[in-house]
Amino acid sequence: MQSNPIHDVVANEFANVNSHIMSQLKSDIPLIEQIGYYIISNGGKRLRPLMVLLSARACGYEDALEESVEQSNMVRLATIIEFIHTATLLHDDVVDESNMRRGKKTANEEWGNAPSVLVGDFLYSRAFQIMVEVGSMRCMQILSETTNVISEGEVQQLINCGDPDTTEESYLKVIQYKTAKLFEGAALCGSVIANASEQHNQAMAKYGMHVGTAFQLIDDVMDYTSTAEEMGKSVGDDLAEGKPTLPLIYTMKHGTEDAKERVRDAILSGGLDNIEQIMQDVTSCGAIKYTQNKAEEQAFLACEAIKGLPQTPYKDALIALANASVKRKS
Repeated sequence: MQSNPIHDVVANEFANVNSHIMSQLKSDIPLIEQIGYYIISNGGKRLRPLMVLLSARACGYEDALEESVEQSNMVRLATIIEFIHTATLLHDDVVDESNMRRGKKTANEEWGNAPSVLVGDFLYSRAFQIMVEVGSMRCMQILSETTNVISEGEVQQLINCGDPDTTEESYLKVIQYKTAKLFEGAALCGSVIANASEQHNQAMAKYGMHVGTAFQLIDDVMDYTSTAEEMGKSVGDDLAEGKPTLPLIYTMKHGTEDAKERVRDAILSGGLDNIEQIMQDVTSCGAIKYTQNKAEEQAFLACEAIKGLPQTPYKDALIALANASVKRKS
């Protein structure tokens, strides 16, 4: 996604963010830098920091004459968002016992659980150091709430693991907490740093929440429709961990009796014993199409949320980003 019009409108800013990210990984402890560089450089899309940039520009952010690249609050906020996201990935992979992400070994597979968790902590604390440099109490409030809600979502997902009676409503709440909240925070901080009106702030927050929800729902779809090479992780990871994602929840409600029993057993016990049959089950009962439609609804709501923004190339890019989030294959 990096070589397209969505990125092109903020190409210079995006390059500055990448540079700032790398500079902020510096530490007197070599292992911190080693693991930090490993996961940050591992081919991520940087969608969340991109959202900060597009939101800020769409809401009229202009670089102050005295700002250098290192002093740009827009760049700082984009870096903060990426550090928070990366910290959650490091912690997630330990909790999920994952061994592959973005086509490479996870940090916990390469260095072990303890270093991964501790470097995740470093990234969180560095993010808050940079927050102080930004000097916006409103952004501090948004991001401190964001990190807290993400943690709540992680715990709720852990509770839901192995529970085949998880409802669609409960699952969507986990998505909103665990994934969409950081998208919301990214979009909202972008508008806040641009001194946008409260109406535009709320519009950007809704936009981020809807895009984040759509993004996760497509992740759910890809777990049963993409190859390991396309996803950069093992097919059926969610099923192996006993996670009741939306395609499985739908199948347990609308699938054949045999399909319902297979999915229930898989969630209860974890593992991939019936993965091929379950992949057929979720497709044949319409669960994949249902989840895809739900994602597209969220992308539509995201675009509707920002209709009131001034017409600019940045607004166009935000709309394109929302639409691209439901068309991706990786």
